[in-house]
Amino acid sequence: MKKFTFIIVALLFCFSVQAQESGSSRKVRKEEKRKKIDAKIKQEEEGVIVYKKSVAGGVKLTSDGYGGFFEKGISKSVKKSLLFQLEITERNHVKEEKQSNPFNFSAPIIYGKQNFFYPIKLGMQLQVLLGNKSSKNGVSITGNLGGGLVLGLLRPYEVEVQKNGENTFVRYDSPDSLLFLSGPYFGGPGFGQGWKNLKITPGIYIKPAVRFDYGKFNEMISAIEVGVMGEFYSKKIPQMVYQKQQNFFFSAYVALIIGRRK
Repeated sequence: MKKFTFIIVALLFCFSVQAQESGSSRKVRKEEKRKKIDAKIKQEEEGVIVYKKSVAGGVKLTSDGYGGFFEKGISKSVKKSLLFQLEITERNHVKEEKQSNPFNFSAPIIYGKQNFFYPIKLGMQLQVLLGNKSSKNGVSITGNLGGGLVLGLLRPYEVEVQKNGENTFVRYDSPDSLLFLSGPYFGGPGFGQGWKNLKITPGIYIKPAVRFDYGKFNEMISAIEVGVMGEFYSKKIPQMVYQKQQNFFFSAYVALIIGRRK
């Protein structure tokens, strides 16, 4: 009987010690959580942006076209992050000029345009904090520098002409190239033309930029970015007939970015 009583008392003692330790652990975890929340509130008030990951997307207007992009950011420290980016744009030639047929309701024609040019970029940027927010209503400034690979997609520009009494689409490098240059024209290409004869030219690019984040809440990304791009391709890009072809392109851009931090 005494042995049984001793076992009961020992078990009750162990349960009591365990309960005290568990309660103490919960109290410590609760206190640590409260401190983290207080620190986050203080950072929010001071405008300090601290995060581990971010996801954002945006649209951009370049000096010779337009496009959109997606990026995923990984924080390395309070001041440095890595941005992994995928970007798709359309690049136009400076000599392009749209002409419409007043007697036919069809797509306008760009005389002499040889190919649509779509650069697709896959790369990485190092983002460095230059100036943090003075308050949650302030603006943070970062400098971005990076680059990567670019694939130049060339979609042949096809025009609608009359051949043997029927309307058909021809391109510059087809057997009917004379009709491509002389017509008679009935209209330009729709979005469905040219994809079967798509060509790809690889290259590399570099992109420095400055980003201004004006979002009121640090969890949200609301920013404007301005920068320049340099692209170098493995061979010259034929955009317009009778115009000099080149394999290096330089342009400036402005982008509107929205996203979220975690």
